[in-house]
Formats: sequence, structure tokens, C-alpha cells
Amino acid sequence: MADTIELIDLKAQYRALKPAIDARIAAVLDHGRYIMGPEIAELEDRLATYVDVPHCIGVASGTEALLIALMALDVGPGDEIITTPFTFASTAEVIAIVGATPVFVDIDIADCNIDASLIEAAITPKTKAIIPVSLYGQCADMDAINAIAERHDLIVIEDAAQSFGAAYKGRRSCGVSMIGCTSFFPSKPLGCYGDGGAIFTTDVGLAQIMREIRVHGQAKRYQHDRIGVGGRLDTIQAAVLLAKLDSFDAEVAARIAIGDRYLEMLGAMSGVRTIRVAEDRTSVWGQFTVLIEDRQRVAGALAAASIPTAIHYPIPLHRQTAYAGISRIAGSLENSEHAAASVLSLPMHPFIAADVQARIVDVLGGATAR
Repeated sequence: MADTIELIDLKAQYRALKPAIDARIAAVLDHGRYIMGPEIAELEDRLATYVDVPHCIGVASGTEALLIALMALDVGPGDEIITTPFTFASTAEVIAIVGATPVFVDIDIADCNIDASLIEAAITPKTKAIIPVSLYGQCADMDAINAIAERHDLIVIEDAAQSFGAAYKGRRSCGVSMIGCTSFFPSKPLGCYGDGGAIFTTDVGLAQIMREIRVHGQAKRYQHDRIGVGGRLDTIQAAVLLAKLDSFDAEVAARIAIGDRYLEMLGAMSGVRTIRVAEDRTSVWGQFTVLIEDRQRVAGALAAASIPTAIHYPIPLHRQTAYAGISRIAGSLENSEHAAASVLSLPMHPFIAADVQARIVDVLGGATAR
């Protein structure tokens, strides 16, 4: 029997890194500082160096990272935040939580990221920030987005939950705007063994505010200068991330190579459209996603061959009940609608062998040729 194909193989990663991960966790169990232990500061320093920005704040999740960023910017009722509807709910959820209005702008179907050419038309006097999502592991057109923001005195917050480790014109994701937020959910390119996230910024004042917000608004113990949240990253998750960081560059290189191999094998396949990776960027393939017209039948054929798939994402946010009446639609969202009806994510992780990829592609080709 052929080996089981995993959509994301965290077990293989753990087997490869077991001694380092176990040692790091054991060190936390020994010192017992489970909240804000020394591993937090160590991780923040290493992550800031990796991204090449001066400030990193470890937080409880990628969602919490976005929420704390908006709170630090005093975003609230009456404000509008421009983003994409083709993303996970947390991108817009945090906007609604602080009482602001999500404004949905369509994507570029070539890469499924927000279409920068459509953003300026969506700006109003109420607009306070732009949240582009670096979907599937590749940054959006951040220079164009930053230029628009500068013209209109707006802040750009990169939602880099899927793209940590990716490059944009030689700079790393999370370091290409005023604020970058990422997730360390287990399935992410750099994942812990629970929830976790981080915020990156070049602004020292914002960094201090966000550090206070993550600990209930405390400037020092029991002195609450602002409203905050319980948004700390726990020490054991930081320990896991520190162990994984040692091999992260190798895993990023493997992800890029595996993505390139998929792109090469799928390039001429009828009925399959791949995500375009711009020449000035890299993708770490948080998911390897293709667009297929007859998705249900093709996914069924892959499942019959014991090949798992997923859909990221089947319902765009402007079609979700939670956002009816509290969001604004800026222009046509036809590309987001089309993507939601046709995207399919294939197995993607740094440990996929070439022959396994070939099998996946072979089954996919047979299903789409019908």
C-alpha cells in the first residue's frame, strides 16, 4: 500500500526536529515561567532580526495580532478599513470587533491577492488603514499599496498569516509596511503547537503601545494606561518556534522548490489554472492552491485516490451572514466570487517527495481531462 499522503505533514516535521523541540520544551518545564518566560524575548529578537525590522511583539494568535494593531491605531466606530473579501474571516473580524467598517475590494484573479489598482477608488474621508492579505504565501503588490497609503495618509497593515518567510523585492514579508502581522497556527509555514502570532513594526511608539495592549493595557504591573487584551504568546509555544527557526530557511527553500515543481508539472494542464508568482517575489506556499472549474468532481476523484484537498475559501466574506449590514462593498467582487467557486488546495509541506507530487498531479490530470 502506498504511504498516506498528508495535506500538511506536521508529524514528519516533528520527527525531523524532535530532539531540538523536546529540549526546548523541557527547558520551559524546568524553569516554570509559562507566561512571558525568557523564550519570549529571545524569540522576538530572532524574529525581528529575521524580518529586518526593529520591533517584534509576540502575541496569542494571528487574529490577536491584527486586533492589537488596530487598537494601537485607535481604529473604532466611524472608521473604514479597506481589505479583501477573499481571505479567512479573522481579517475582517477584527475590524468589526473594534467597531469599524470593513470595505471589500476585489482581488486580482492571477494571484488571488487584493488588486492594488482598485484600492484608491474605495478610499473615503473615513478610511484609516489598508489591510492587504498575503494569500497562499505571496505578498500583494506592497509598493503600490504603500504609495496609495502615503498619498492619503493611511497606515498599511500586512496580514501575513500565510506568508512568513516569503520575499518581496528583497524584503521579507512582515517587513514591507508600517505594521506586519503573522500567525504561528500549526499549519502555517512557521507554526507552533497551538495558537500564536507576532506583530512587526518600524515605529517605536506603536511597538510600545502594542506591548502594553497585549498585557491588558499595562505600562507596568497593575498600572493600566489603556484598554488592552489578554494577548500574550505563551512560553512553550515560543520554545517550539525557537526550535523550528533553526531549520526554517531550509524549509522555506523546500517549499519554494516544491511549489516550483508543482507549477512546472501543472503549467500545461488543461482545466487547471495555477497561482502566478510575480518575478519580484517568492511564495512560501502556505497553501498550494489551483483554480478548477469542476471543483466538486475533481476533489472527489482525488479523494477516491486517497489524496486530501481543502478549499481556501469557499464563501467570500461579503457573502457571509456575519458581515451583512456592517461592511461596504467597493465595486464588483466578481473575481472573489469566481475564486471562491473554483479554488482547490493540494497537499503542500516541506517533506513531499517528488514521486508523491507526480502521483498527485497524475490523478489531477486524469480528473480534469474528463
